[in-house]
Amino acid sequence: MALRVSDNPAELRYELRDDRELVGEIRYRALPGALALVHTEVEPKRRGLGTEIVRGALDDLRERGLKVVPVCPFVAAFIRRHPEYADLVTADDATPE
Repeated sequence: MALRVSDNPAELRYELRDDRELVGEIRYRALPGALALVHTEVEPKRRGLGTEIVRGALDDLRERGLKVVPVCPFVAAFIRRHPEYADLVTADDATPE
């Protein structure tokens, strides 16, 4: 398996590919200085790869100097389990509390 996570800004999503096959995605909204990660989806037969796409997206955001608004419950749970990513979290002023 040759897994790769990449940003596809034209589609507003991070993509997880196994070679050329799209096996997962995280949909997002662009915010000033951050991305709101709103929905994670992985092919049913590939469910265990959800952590790979989240880790890849968060590593990319860190490298780009961006913050994350973890709207997606899966992303939020990942960050709770991996506090080394907690410094990336910011609030989305457009999301009602």
